[in-house]
Amino acid sequence: MTEKIGVLGKKSPQRTGVERIVNAPLPTVYGQFRAVGYLDHDRGDEQVALVHGDIGAEGVLTRLHSECLTGDAFGSQHCECGDQLASALKAVVAEGSGIVVYLRGHEGRGIGLLAKLRAMALQAEGLDTVEANLALGLPVDARDYGVAAGILQDLGVNSVRLMSNNPRKREALVRHGIEVAETVPLLIPPCESNITYLRTKRERLDHVLPHLDAVAHLS
Repeated sequence: MTEKIGVLGKKSPQRTGVERIVNAPLPTVYGQFRAVGYLDHDRGDEQVALVHGDIGAEGVLTRLHSECLTGDAFGSQHCECGDQLASALKAVVAEGSGIVVYLRGHEGRGIGLLAKLRAMALQAEGLDTVEANLALGLPVDARDYGVAAGILQDLGVNSVRLMSNNPRKREALVRHGIEVAETVPLLIPPCESNITYLRTKRERLDHVLPHLDAVAHLS
């Protein structure tokens, strides 16, 4: 915790890190969850972890899901995000316990909603997702997973079975002190609208997507 100088010259505490604010029951179409709400004092973002069942400390089935309004809420087929979120929620219910950490502030791999839409417009003109970000003068991936590690630590989790195809998520969690006991693939069948995007994720962002080899017929 750091301190800042108040208007009267007195030092007042300034919170840092992630703070648990609320724990509320959340019934969903997938099953019963607890919505554990957090405030990220460093970035100002409000975050939530959806917890199902009685989680332990080791090998907890976990998904770190980056916010994607277009995919999660609108059913966009430009990406596979909405299907991945649904699959992760179903998986933890089938497992009997687990966590889906929904990471706000990660829209468009961290560049924000409007910038993501601008990048999508450039992709419609022929650029891939990496080229589009760079053409806008933006980072290819600006996401930080420190808050996710902080949430898992607050929930008493030491190690996870991570539902992800992105090796950078694994590396980030390990760097922040969370052991990744296993990486569990979360492979969504591609469609004509997202196959180019997914191939770019595999070829340029190192995502592990072996199922794309079986759909060479898609353009």
